[in-house]
Amino acid sequence: QVQLVESGGGLVQPGGSLRLSCAASGSISTIYAMGWYRQAPGKQRELVADIPTGGTTIYADSVKGRFTISRDIAKNAVYLQMNNLKPGDTAAYYCNADLKTYYDSRRDYWGQGTQVTVSS
Repeated sequence: QVQLVESGGGLVQPGGSLRLSCAASGSISTIYAMGWYRQAPGKQRELVADIPTGGTTIYADSVKGRFTISRDIAKNAVYLQMNNLKPGDTAAYYCNADLKTYYDSRRDYWGQGTQVTVSS
């Protein structure tokens, strides 16, 4: 069984910063990519940033230049540094991992979500 545990959400004023963290644990064989998605009320879940193992990082156009994704391979962790936050960034943020375990085939796993609210 795989668990993704997120932390770091909260309430911040416009222009402020937050750092989200996510660690994957369990019988993990190979992690192909880790990333962050977000879902605002009444909207579909959307990709924020994704970092494949040995591949090119992808960012949503709306966060380019403000958000930075990074990974700690040894810790099976992914981070999202969010700077210059805007009210439009308000959403539940979900950690995603594309991985294979020793007992199951490759598939996506999701964290429980962490709320980010940008408001004055």
